[in-house]
Amino acid sequence: MESIANEIRERVAAIVPQLIAMPEADAARKPSLDRWGRKEILGHLIDSASNNHQRFVRAQLQGSLSFPGYEQEGWARCQGYVTADWRLLVELWSSYNRHLANVIARIPDNDLGAECRIDGREPVTLKWLVEDYVRHMDHHLAHLAAPPSQGAGQSGAAEP
Repeated sequence: MESIANEIRERVAAIVPQLIAMPEADAARKPSLDRWGRKEILGHLIDSASNNHQRFVRAQLQGSLSFPGYEQEGWARCQGYVTADWRLLVELWSSYNRHLANVIARIPDNDLGAECRIDGREPVTLKWLVEDYVRHMDHHLAHLAAPPSQGAGQSGAAEP
């Protein structure tokens, strides 16, 4: 898990300067009313970190778990990401992911097979959840890093 933890650290280190340099207006711009702008995408990644933090720790402690689903549109709305301070979102996301990298690095090999079921779906292992967390992050980081002319434009983002 140390290699995955290092991947997360590298991604955070690579994109944070770019995000911090982004003007608030660019971060707040929504490509359309029904599509997420950069603030909402980064907020979604914060939600992903939060939800997966619980999953990573609880699966180790209990050996297998069933987790509730994630209502991404509701979470974004309730937390007001669209009007949040961009720099605060960047700091929260980067800090949370540096912490998660440490959590992931500490997962013992014998816990990686813990069975996890999310929202009644087929079970997956804790190892799969950790690997999928990085895949999900990469998917959204590509939208955040896109030039402003292309817009962020994510709607109906994948389950974290």
